Amino acid sequence: MASPTTPASQPARARPHRYVLGISGASGAHYALRLLEQLLLAHGGTSEVHLVVTDYGRRLLFDEAGVTHVDFANLCPTITSADAARRLIIHPNKDVGAFIASGSFLHDGMVVMPCSSSALGYLATGSGNNLLARAAMVTLKERRRLIVCHRETPLSLIDIRNMEQLTLAGAIVCPTNPGFYLKPTRVEDLVDFIVGKVLDLLDVPHELKNRWEDAGRA
Repeated sequence: MASPTTPASQPARARPHRYVLGISGASGAHYALRLLEQLLLAHGGTSEVHLVVTDYGRRLLFDEAGVTHVDFANLCPTITSADAARRLIIHPNKDVGAFIASGSFLHDGMVVMPCSSSALGYLATGSGNNLLARAAMVTLKERRRLIVCHRETPLSLIDIRNMEQLTLAGAIVCPTNPGFYLKPTRVEDLVDFIVGKVLDLLDVPHELKNRWEDAGRA
């Protein structure tokens, strides 16, 4: 029997693969943009991505990636498919009544990337005062996969306990700590290492190099 936390493993699907991506205000815009690109290209370019960006997340995208508007053209400049634009659904973070905050909305996993310590705190306490928080709360209560990519360092005891609380609630805490055994030569290599790790956690096939066996062929 398929695990309730891995709906992507079910043999028959009445809907496309569907993912929720939340972007908060910690440094790491390029992680989020690369993940968004890979999710839209996944499964033969049929998957659907629901995106929610906090106010600080919008500032992050502008400061680190020059994204002036949170729309498909600015977020995914390397994807030319008009169909991909249709499969990216962007939700206002203040719209706590959006359907991604409902347990009846089925999806194959939610990722918060990057996740600030502030966002980590309100996710751990179940605060639902914005859409990112409510979507994450629903993901946990429905026993779906929630991956939290915390990006701040060093950690305070508050951060550590918030990570413990989220882990106990069923989330996967995946810090953005890249490995170096593939001998990266570009920043993009480090980004792909982490994005590949997250795609693995979502059971999304990909060709990014992040595996130990790739080291011998690097």
